[in-house]
Order: sequence, then structure tokens, then C-alpha cells
Amino acid sequence: MIQINNKALNKTISVDRVIYKIEGKEKGPTVVFFGGIHGNEPAGVFALEEVLKTIDRKNVRGTIYALSGNLAALEKKQRFLDIDLNRIWTKKQLLTTKYKTDRNNEEQQQKVLYDIVWKILDDHPGPFYFIDLHTTSSQTLPFITINDALINRRFSKLFPVPIVLGIEEYLNGPMLSYINELGYVSLGFEAGQHDEKQAIRNNIAFINLALTFSNAIDKEQIKNFEQHYEQLWEDANHSKDLYEVIQLHTILNGDEFEMKPGFRSFQNIKKGEEIARSNNDILTSEHDAQIFMPLYQVKGNEGFFVIQKIRPLFIRLSSLLRRLRFDGLLIILPGITWQNRQLGVLRVNLATTKYLAKPIFHLLGYRNRQADDTHILLYNRERVAKTKMYKKEFWYKKNV
Repeated sequence: MIQINNKALNKTISVDRVIYKIEGKEKGPTVVFFGGIHGNEPAGVFALEEVLKTIDRKNVRGTIYALSGNLAALEKKQRFLDIDLNRIWTKKQLLTTKYKTDRNNEEQQQKVLYDIVWKILDDHPGPFYFIDLHTTSSQTLPFITINDALINRRFSKLFPVPIVLGIEEYLNGPMLSYINELGYVSLGFEAGQHDEKQAIRNNIAFINLALTFSNAIDKEQIKNFEQHYEQLWEDANHSKDLYEVIQLHTILNGDEFEMKPGFRSFQNIKKGEEIARSNNDILTSEHDAQIFMPLYQVKGNEGFFVIQKIRPLFIRLSSLLRRLRFDGLLIILPGITWQNRQLGVLRVNLATTKYLAKPIFHLLGYRNRQADDTHILLYNRERVAKTKMYKKEFWYKKNV
């Protein structure tokens, strides 16, 4: 049990790893919320405590879990103590952590969370929903981030906020990417700026909607459901658009980085516009696009992202091609082979990418990672997604 404080509320609460576990009397989904994966983001923990303490077990189908993330960092109000807990969920790192005897704080936190997640998966039949609640250092609209699998898209489109695809291509080791690679619906919700009361209110609204959309609780049992929906719709400036990450500025060890003041996520930027300074060099925009998650805190290696809106036609076409498994035809092209067909991993010669642009791979559901100097690996979320688990859910048949 630790004490955590929220600056916006000027309030302190006591929490443990498992904030709440509510088992319903009827069969249903398993909904798992995470709050405070970053220790300077307590809003999600406060929102979970506020919502779940009011829920009556008799109104619940399935099981609801609310988990605290980085307990030690939450107590000290720091993003992390040794390493970023939300950047170490790779298979290699998990294997290393498993056999280490001298784990640092985040490795200890990860081991506990890993064991809890797998116990949940072993103890319940599903369908599973994993939702990670966050806030940002800059001003922002509330928004969702997802790995680009159709089950994630379809579920996320129920919420009245923008959706950002493809961030996993630029970040190595987010927790939700690991869970999504297991095949389950998983999404991140960014509620607002760290120290704003509105971030807590948005988290509260999102939790209530998620419980309804996952079929854990009937809409009629959620107090002020329509107000929760309208709140997010208004705070998101009436936007449910889909965006894609097209650029990331990474801060290397030793870099002196400073964002130009005043940027907020989804703000339009022009090509050539000054964005930040790094080691006394001026960083300017390479695109006419939108700035995304500009860094206004000391800890963190992502200085800023750049995103662009995705055309609805592209979204519909990609959904059709993925359902038809059109990507299977890629291997007839020179320089493309299966690295692991079962897991949907292609090995592609970099020379081939000169002719097949990145948007083509994105259209078919692939995100890339550099393999070596001559090849990239392309990972397809659709081939590992446990789609059959969600086919009976009401939202699955919705068009995206």
C-alpha cells in the first residue's frame, strides 16, 4: 500500500497493486485497466478509484480489474526511477528480467505486472480488453492510441475522440504492444495534461464508456452515461478522426532538448516552422501536419511526434484488403519472404522498399522494424489477432 497525491485535486489516496477486482454474477468480458504506468501520471489511478468504488457487483458481467502500474514511481511522483516501465516490454527484455536476480525498480514492477496479466489470461475465458490510462506533459485533446489491428480499430471507434495509429512503429517496448501481440484488444487513452482536473474527469468518462462498450455493464446502469459521452465529444472538439504517426524526434543521451513553448497535441504545423531546439540546433517541421505529444518534462526520450489525418477511403480499403488477406500475395515479389508466417512477419530487402512505399505496407496491416543493414521486418497485427474471440461482440460488425 502506498500514498499517492494528485496536484490538481490536492488530494492523497492509498492504493495497492490491485486497486479493485470486481467479479460479476454473470459470465462476460474481462476488462483490465492500468493506471500510473508512469509515476508522474496519477490521474488514471484516481479516476479508477473514483469510478469502481461506486459499482455494484450485481450489475457486472464478467470481471473488472484496476491495476496500479509503477508503485514506487507513483509514490515519488516521477515518470520512472531507473528506466521507463513503458519501454521494456520486448521479448528480449522480458526474458532478461525473468532470470535476473538484481532487478532495478522498473524490472521488479514489470515482473509483478507480467505475472498478474498472465494469471488473468489463465483464469478467464475472455473476451479480454486491456486499457492503459495516461496523461501528457503538454496540453492536448483526449485521444486513443492503438496498434493498427482491426479489432482495435473497431472497438476504439465507439469512443468520441481521435484515434492515433502506428505509434508502435516508433516506440520500442510499450506494454500494450506486447499485449496486442498476444492477440487481444488493447488501447491507450490519453486524458489530458498531467496536472489538470479535466484529465481526471476525462479518465472517469472514458472508464464508464469502456465498461459499457465492452458489455461489462449495461448502459442503463452507468450514471450519467450520456453526459460522459458528451464530455469527451466536446473536449475532443467534435473529432473522431483517425491519424497516423509519420515522424518522431528521438532525444539521445546527452542531448540538450527544449520544445518551443505553447505547442499542444493536434495543433497544425507548417513545413519549415520552428518546433524545438536540440544541442543549439533549430528543429523545424518537415511536413504540413499536426504536432503530437510535444515533451514539456525532464524525463522522456520522445521529443515530439508528427501525425497526419488518414483519409476515410484509405481506412475502408485497408479493412477490405486485410479481411481478404491480400498481404499473402506480397511474397511473390522479389526481396520479400516469410520470416514467420504463423506470426505474420515478413523479411523485406531494403531495395524493395524503394518501389513499395511504407503506406502500402500500412494499408495491409504491417508495421516495420529494422532487422539489419539490408533488411527490415514487417509485423502484421491481423495474423496474430484473436479475432474469433470478439466476433460475437456487438461492435465487431461495425464498419471501419
